Amino acid sequence: MRLLVQVATGPENPTRAALGLLTARTAVEEGHEVRLFLAGDGVQLARPETAAATQGIGSGSVAEHWRALADAKVPVFLSGRSSEARGIGADTRPGVELVPPAKLVELAAWADSALVY
Repeated sequence: MRLLVQVATGPENPTRAALGLLTARTAVEEGHEVRLFLAGDGVQLARPETAAATQGIGSGSVAEHWRALADAKVPVFLSGRSSEARGIGADTRPGVELVPPAKLVELAAWADSALVY
């Protein structure tokens, strides 16, 4: 199954933010093809220092989820507009791509299912 996971929740709600990444990680571990799209406050999770400080209650460490997703080579897209508004560039984290809104539409059409956190 092809799964799009969109995370628009940032460190202000660490449990929900971590849950989005945990869901993407779990789907990959179960053999699904996953794409991750971060938008809104969720793009802040791309900052390594923010990821390290964000721990969900029962949903784990954002930094650990990032490592697992990177190891699995999951494509990660950041909303370009959300990132720009928050001072986040493509060099914030290796392997992420800043993209326009049309990319989210493309990913939604690609996916068999989409989950939003």
